[in-house]
Amino acid sequence: MSSVIQLQGLTVQLGKRTILNNLTIDLKGRTIGLLGPNGAGKSTLINTLLGFYAPAAGSAHVFGHEVRAEMRKVRSLIGYMPENDSFVADMSAVTYVRMMGELSGLPAETALERAHECLFYVGLGEARYRKLGTYSLGMKQLAKLAQAIVHGPRLVILDEPTNGLDPPARRRMLRMIQEMKAQGEMHIVLCSHLLRDVEDTCEEVVILKQGSIVHHANLDEERRANRRFVEIETVGDEEGFAAALEALGAECANAGKGRWKMVLPPEFAMRELYRVASVNDLELRRINYRKDTLEDIFLKAMERNA
Repeated sequence: MSSVIQLQGLTVQLGKRTILNNLTIDLKGRTIGLLGPNGAGKSTLINTLLGFYAPAAGSAHVFGHEVRAEMRKVRSLIGYMPENDSFVADMSAVTYVRMMGELSGLPAETALERAHECLFYVGLGEARYRKLGTYSLGMKQLAKLAQAIVHGPRLVILDEPTNGLDPPARRRMLRMIQEMKAQGEMHIVLCSHLLRDVEDTCEEVVILKQGSIVHHANLDEERRANRRFVEIETVGDEEGFAAALEALGAECANAGKGRWKMVLPPEFAMRELYRVASVNDLELRRINYRKDTLEDIFLKAMERNA
């Protein structure tokens, strides 16, 4: 699989401050989540990929093109949905999206045709002639998404796309991101403070802290590799039950009154719980089973690098 974003020793300084410190990573996923606390360097990394900040050292490539040496080519490959609004309030949505298409290199007639298509795609077809200043927050977010994809980029960078949206609008935005992912025509970088949004849409995740990469993983592989936690309520021979499970590699802690907390090894099959319970003539009243969530992974990354 070819690289989407490749960083080699990337260091970025603003004034005398080092904002990004020696980042080296090779990202190949269809959807990539970019996470980190405020001040971690997420926005600086995005602006560097867009060519606005020059690296003090190292390099950044997008689809094999070096960002500084081939800036025009890289920008033609990227669509960018910024966190903050950058509209002309008296401009209609279709005029705005057409203009952004032209700025991305589309001929005027093609840009206008694509503007109509993209506004219908995001659900603003009926409102495309309205002035942007009259749009609600959710509609403005959709307009920003339309201008990011109008020129058919290979990579779309979405910076806080669900910021400030009410639950129905947020679900709609996430559904469109998942549709874009499923179509397979574009790669997506999603930068968000909402871990659930990243967990619902992304295959790969990068976590930044204080300008450094503190964690990078394929989410599915990460969840499979993480330990699994089970809470059980039982009636019967608890000690024999726990001893049998520990012999299979589980870690058991008695929480009292028939309640147990267990950590299961990755290769442990859940059916073993029922088999051991049956052998020990034990009744299982309740089982709560979960793997690490993205929040667990994020918090562990922050703690490991405190």
